[in-house]
Amino acid sequence: MDVLDDRVLELGPKPEANGPYRNFKLTRDADGIAWLLFDRAGASANTLSAEVMEEFETVLAGLESQRPAGIVIRSAKNSGFIAGADVNEFRGTTDPHPVETAIGRAHAVIDRLEALKIPTVAVIHGFCLGGGLEVALACQSRIAIEGARFGFPEVMLGLHPGLGGTARFTRLVNSTQAMTLMLTGKIIDARRAKSLGLVDALTQERHVRNAVKDALFGRLQRARPGLVNAVVNFTPMRGFLASRMRAEAGKFAPAEHYPAPYGLIDLWEKHGGDKAGMLAAEKTSFANLMVTPTAQNLIRVFFLREQMKKLAGGGNKVRQVHVIGAGAMGGDIAAWCANQGLRVTLSDMKAEPIAGAMKRAADLFGKIMRKRTDIRDALDRLVPDLDGEGVRNADLIIEAVPENLALKQQVYAGLEPRMKPGAILATNTSSIPLQDLRTTLQSPERLVGLHFFNPVSRLQLVEVVSHDGSDPNMLREALAFVGAIDRLPLPVKSSPGFVVNRALTPYMLEAMLMLDENIDKLTIDAAAEQFGMPMGPIELADQVGLDICLAVGDMLRSKFPDLLPPAPAWLRDKVTRGELGRKTGKGFYLWRNGKAEKARGSPSPPATAQPTPEMIDRLILPISNVCIACLREGIVDSADLVDGAMIFGTGYAPFRGGPLNYARSRGRENVTSSLNALAQKFGARFTPDAGWDSLG
Repeated sequence: MDVLDDRVLELGPKPEANGPYRNFKLTRDADGIAWLLFDRAGASANTLSAEVMEEFETVLAGLESQRPAGIVIRSAKNSGFIAGADVNEFRGTTDPHPVETAIGRAHAVIDRLEALKIPTVAVIHGFCLGGGLEVALACQSRIAIEGARFGFPEVMLGLHPGLGGTARFTRLVNSTQAMTLMLTGKIIDARRAKSLGLVDALTQERHVRNAVKDALFGRLQRARPGLVNAVVNFTPMRGFLASRMRAEAGKFAPAEHYPAPYGLIDLWEKHGGDKAGMLAAEKTSFANLMVTPTAQNLIRVFFLREQMKKLAGGGNKVRQVHVIGAGAMGGDIAAWCANQGLRVTLSDMKAEPIAGAMKRAADLFGKIMRKRTDIRDALDRLVPDLDGEGVRNADLIIEAVPENLALKQQVYAGLEPRMKPGAILATNTSSIPLQDLRTTLQSPERLVGLHFFNPVSRLQLVEVVSHDGSDPNMLREALAFVGAIDRLPLPVKSSPGFVVNRALTPYMLEAMLMLDENIDKLTIDAAAEQFGMPMGPIELADQVGLDICLAVGDMLRSKFPDLLPPAPAWLRDKVTRGELGRKTGKGFYLWRNGKAEKARGSPSPPATAQPTPEMIDRLILPISNVCIACLREGIVDSADLVDGAMIFGTGYAPFRGGPLNYARSRGRENVTSSLNALAQKFGARFTPDAGWDSLG
């Protein structure tokens, strides 16, 4: 993200073209101030690798002997200060001892920076994350350029800060606030960082030189930790607060699946009053976390995201989007596109759905935007269009009407003659094969699938669906569009249910059969959550909509009759009664304010019944089985992409690394034998797919 691509950075005197360092540039201005510019070779963003840290130590040793009047540390890259550690160096580690040795060497460099007898100031623009923030914390002062972003996202990788951040951050600012930021991985803006005392001053790029002189020559009032922080860090209150933090973490990250938050809390509880002790213990804790399956799988997820980002390519040509269908999906797709800077027209057969979509859009913008002017501008880009006139100027038309083949074909018949040459026609269908949709089109090559997932603002995946007659250029443009709106594209070949819905349907239908066996819905959901799913299949069915679940289940069962059980008659009755789940306020659960009321389980058997390993396997293993089938059938190109699809499209337990990675770690033979045992007991739907032999 080039946050300053339209500005010139103030980098001090111009450095020599061929300086002595590979990743740093060093100059000195007329005031005797050394400007140390971090500019990692061959990279668009600065990250900290072992090589970079070794060179950084050499630079610091030279500065110690040169004794400049002060040192400015900043990035020469427009993308930001330092984006954190080089995550490539974290992959595949299994022994904590070499990790602790390596992190110890890096600690020594940061300690050396902190111990300099020369005034130091970090000037920060763009992103300052993880290890980058730990470098800044070791400087005596910190100046933020407006728009800078700060955070410790290590928890997202199953880790906690490892270059002294746990000790320095909790001593500099209110320790409970510091711990909350580290435990959540939340990113904060420059103004929030200033209010916390994390940075000493905010400035604009044109005022950097003056701000630097103020900081280095003692004219800047530096942020100091308050008395409250000393009381919290150095008294038994720390133990009380740590207990509360563990209880709060347990609501979102069970200790057996996500050990990092608890490792961080333990560190602070035991060593919060002893900086040296906390720095030493941090190295050991970090190394032990690095080799856990959770950290290695979450690091894998990080690279899956990067891999899928690259699939988008570049050169997005879509500037104007027209969305047909202002229901939950269509309206939310339109809002998201407007949020990402595109002009969007939204049409429907009636005015009421459009009005509802506009209200939801305003609510969304209010949650994700800080400035009222940004909210206003986004709403200006989202245009109600009852007559559908936006079709004529749209580069991309997204159809999001109900899952009815005849209805969609009727829409296309009136739509196609009004589309401009080169415009893409995309369907958000979740289940209908594109081969069936294209039959009435005059130009079927322009039809692609863009299958978003609900909620659009949170789930990153978009399945980009091709058919036999797809125009390759249109597909490339569709992939670029998905990347341009900050979503992750998954190229898939058209097939019933594509990948994600095909894999999720047996998960939800099996739960329906378990209900028929008088297993309580809370126990069923608890079985999936115990495995690590973000929500159980019963709650998920309510979220998706029981009418949609039924339609997709019926369609897939017509294509794969031996692999899916029939939907129970009582499910059809619920749909007929209008008990569709969250959107109607009642499904399997009652819904209030967007949340399921789970306190009211069925009385028999009791909701406190514990899930069994067999229950978990019945729900989870069919997902892996279907993913193998999709891979074998060539619907998607690689096992990595299948795993990415399920994680980013459904929230599949990220610490497992995806359904195929889970199967691989559990053992292919174990999975297939477990499926065979389930098939013998419950039926042929559990029969292992023929593709298991090819899983590496």
